[in-house]
Amino acid sequence: MVTLVVFDVDGTLVDSQHLIVEAQARAFAEHGLIAPNRKEALSVVGLSLPEAFKRLVGEAGPIEALSDSYRRAFQALRIDPAYEEPLFPGMGELVEALHARPEVRLGIATGKSRRGVAHLVDKHGWNGWFATIQTADDAPSKPDPAMLQLAMAEADTSPSRTVMIGDTTYDMMMARSAGVAAIGVAWGYHPPGALFGAGAVTVVESAKTLADLIARPLDESSRSVADQIAAG
Repeated sequence: MVTLVVFDVDGTLVDSQHLIVEAQARAFAEHGLIAPNRKEALSVVGLSLPEAFKRLVGEAGPIEALSDSYRRAFQALRIDPAYEEPLFPGMGELVEALHARPEVRLGIATGKSRRGVAHLVDKHGWNGWFATIQTADDAPSKPDPAMLQLAMAEADTSPSRTVMIGDTTYDMMMARSAGVAAIGVAWGYHPPGALFGAGAVTVVESAKTLADLIARPLDESSRSVADQIAAG
């Protein structure tokens, strides 16, 4: 029986915090606005750009203009080695190991643009590895469940055979709304307590722990992924 493992990107697979914070700072400066501090900037990671800026400046703010400025700044910074987006330790190996397993289908659900995901996939040699890629260009922003619903339809699987792995409350809430098991990662941008409060079945401290946790339920088919993870 196939299981779909869906990954968030920023804060889960890649450490993009320095690039995100600087791109936000440049976008705000372009419009004569005071940039959010690092904690505020990272609190909206995972949302689509319009939703992120809506939370940072309010609905009456220059949301579209900030979004456009952010996109330009992000693209400019991406080629600067000082703002490299490295994979978190062990995550590249985990993706590769899961890709090699015939009973697993891989997916991505992210607030990044499709262009941004394509850059990530090309950079790490992951072309053709993901059965489904859902981005801010394809569906409503997290925590709306649409990304996971589209992912499951595209991968031809069900909520009971799907797991979402992410670092923000938006990921956990999206998974809960879609009836999908959610695993939080502690190295991202929202604290573990918030992840549990938003519906995480568990929160892991390392890629190795995550790999060990996923390996157990994927070898069985009698219970749902959520039940197996919760049972430990």
